[in-house]
Amino acid sequence: MKNFLRLFLSLTSLLFLTSCFDILDKVNIKADGTGEYTVILNASKSKTRLASISKMETVNGKKVPKKAEIENKINEAAKIFKATPGISNVKTSMDFDNYIIKLSCNFKKIENINAGLEKLKAQNILGKMIPTQIYSQNLEKKTLTRNKVNTFKADYDKMNKTDKEVFNDAKYTSIMQFENMVKSQSNNTYMLSPNKKALKLEADILDLILQKRQIQNTILFQ
Repeated sequence: MKNFLRLFLSLTSLLFLTSCFDILDKVNIKADGTGEYTVILNASKSKTRLASISKMETVNGKKVPKKAEIENKINEAAKIFKATPGISNVKTSMDFDNYIIKLSCNFKKIENINAGLEKLKAQNILGKMIPTQIYSQNLEKKTLTRNKVNTFKADYDKMNKTDKEVFNDAKYTSIMQFENMVKSQSNNTYMLSPNKKALKLEADILDLILQKRQIQNTILFQ
């Protein structure tokens, strides 16, 4: 969900000088545990304002990152992901006309994503409020777990009013697609697709920070 102080990646701090942005977190998992992971940061709804902000040096006392700085950080994140065992086919795209940034990769097991995120945090590319141990899977028991995320209310409460406003209209969507059919899940706020091969959760990011909405879910496959 960079820096939940700035939200997903500190490298995308330009996107989070506005409160109107979306994060899409998507995994596609095959029966053998391999799959694809994608994260998309989308601030297209605020592109006019962001285009104006990008020409400024500072906003609310904070330095506005330039296009080259953002590109360098995203490329750095991709390089770290590529060096993570079990992760391959890392791709990034940056649309600075619509302010959409995408990173995707393949994994041998879902826990590889956790390891990649840990490396990003160790290199200060992820902020301290970003959870890294997101997924775990047990192929023998036919389960996939979306792990519980700690509350960041204390960190949020320390923010000034302007920084808090960043999260007012920010949205988070989690999509999980599977080769196997879902038999049951522990969190029914995730919507199950008619073919029982996909789950979707939509939430306000602020609700996740304050844990008014829960992200954890244990999925059992048929």
